[in-house]
Amino acid sequence: MEKIFFLVFVLFLSQTTKAQNQTLKENVNLGRPVVIDKIFKVSTIDDVSVDIPVTFINGAEKGPTFTIIAGIHGMEYPTILSLLEIKKEIDPNKLKGNLIIIPIVNVEPFYKRTPFINLLDNLNLNRVFPGSSTGTISEVMADWMTKEVFGVTDVLLDMHGGDVGEDLIPFMCYYDNKEFKEQTALALRLSEISGFDTVVSYPYILPSEKPAMYAFKQAVRLGITSLSIEIGKLGNWNKEEISMTKDAIYRMMKELDMYENMNVKPVESGKIYYNRQAYVSVPIQGIFYSDVKAGEKITKNQQIGYITDIFGNEIQKITAPESGTVLYKIGTPPVNKGETLFCIGYQVQDN
Repeated sequence: MEKIFFLVFVLFLSQTTKAQNQTLKENVNLGRPVVIDKIFKVSTIDDVSVDIPVTFINGAEKGPTFTIIAGIHGMEYPTILSLLEIKKEIDPNKLKGNLIIIPIVNVEPFYKRTPFINLLDNLNLNRVFPGSSTGTISEVMADWMTKEVFGVTDVLLDMHGGDVGEDLIPFMCYYDNKEFKEQTALALRLSEISGFDTVVSYPYILPSEKPAMYAFKQAVRLGITSLSIEIGKLGNWNKEEISMTKDAIYRMMKELDMYENMNVKPVESGKIYYNRQAYVSVPIQGIFYSDVKAGEKITKNQQIGYITDIFGNEIQKITAPESGTVLYKIGTPPVNKGETLFCIGYQVQDN
């Protein structure tokens, strides 16, 4: 009996190890409609490891590979929950191409309820791309995403939201990369048909010697059609945000001729466009007060808040560097020097 148990254990162990060593490429374009849930173990050279959950949905017909990720930051819940729902709704028999869904890229901070950083190395995963195979765990994760995930991706949707300290409005965003014009045009089109009212275009300025830092900026550098959703705020979620996110994904899949959900109707193009952003950094650590909310219009030089010391004495007024709309801001009192306090979207007519 002990020998039988040992043999079963060895067989299980060998199968698990094989699954861990598989590449993403082995799970797409299988030529048959199938849904596969798989855990990939990513490890540093000093044996710090994390699990990354991936769902592969292979369609009945050939088509593009659309990768959708959430949870790079562990407390951005609406997009995480939307992917956990939509993966169960897709019928692979009606799908053209492949879906790669990673609902929680950064599982460790998700379960630890840690905003922005991974406590295993105190790094923000969305600041270390393209990563390094010999670095800390966040850097190794970024390297794995760059090589394994982006390496098989035709279109990337990288989804984020207002973490525990962020107040923001829902918006679509993409990089205006002039080098890859077709990919940029498709990213704009997918943003416009998403159902989100606000579309933000980030200028793409990335010298060859500089790291991309951000996940979907790294994908843009590689020539992949890439865009991002921002939705949710202050570490909360609601059903409307989940539905809005799922509907946007369904509209994108229809636009890509991959899948159609008959219950999700087309909508008009995005109504509000911003192609420039002005950022206000926290000038000094303290306690932040502001009556301005995300989505409000502000004017240049308007006072939009102030910072006090720990005794409540005002030490710094905060004024707007440009006129525009507040896309997101810090929504909680404590602030630290160098953090982004406000992001203001505005429109400039390109020549």
